[in-house]
Amino acid sequence: MMKLIVCIKQVPMVSELPWDSKTGTLRRELADGMMNPACRHALEAALQLKHEHGGHITAITMGPSVAEEILREAVAAGADRGILLTDRLMGGADTFATSYTLARAIEKTCPDFDLVLCGCHTSDSETAQVGPQLAEELDIPGAAYVEHLELDGSILRMQRLSDNFLETLEMDLPGLVTVTTQLYSPRYVSLSGVQDAFEKADIIFVSAEDIGLDRNRIGMKGSPTRISDVYSPTSDKKNIVMKGAARKIADQLFEKFGDRISGAIGKDLKTHDHEEEAEEEI
Repeated sequence: MMKLIVCIKQVPMVSELPWDSKTGTLRRELADGMMNPACRHALEAALQLKHEHGGHITAITMGPSVAEEILREAVAAGADRGILLTDRLMGGADTFATSYTLARAIEKTCPDFDLVLCGCHTSDSETAQVGPQLAEELDIPGAAYVEHLELDGSILRMQRLSDNFLETLEMDLPGLVTVTTQLYSPRYVSLSGVQDAFEKADIIFVSAEDIGLDRNRIGMKGSPTRISDVYSPTSDKKNIVMKGAARKIADQLFEKFGDRISGAIGKDLKTHDHEEEAEEEI
């Protein structure tokens, strides 16, 4: 039986991103959480592989106790069990510490896995680093930004777009892939699935001590990343009103903003104007 692991993450609602300016971390307790959108697509890819080839899906996440919600959501969609890595010592981890923690948890709770699936990025950081780093920590092959998966025995065949080229890749299992949001649209959860998620769900809570983590490599202590500043970008826009006949306004427009317009359309308007004048003289 194929053993699939889907790494999912609870992220704040897109409209609510409360940052702690002193620590450079998200204050997740102040915002409603949801499953990261790209993780939904990774879960759907795993569910389709399970439907086609059989198997067992473990959804795993790291976060506070409230992150149990997305594990139950994964079970409601069709995952077989959920694992929540929750410990104050894990808090504030960057991608380096997160990938270490996830790797040790996977080795401890599901050492004979066949395939790990992750979302290609998360909406709260957009680093796209955890998937590749996790493959390194597990010492297995990995492929990022995969759009389509096919299983042929112990060979995983993948397709992805890279620099406008369609690539077909093959990977020996066990391996890891990060899944894009192009395909594998998440399914609607049935009422029976929701009932099972709350009545029969197999959710396991795991602490740092449970899996023997090195305290120097987890949480903020094990995170070499330092955020120097967090701010929201602002733009200063000015409205300019031009009056007069259409031709006069057009002349003013090109006189004031000709360089910017040339850069936007990739054409030297001044050179173009000189060429037209020369043609008229001829």
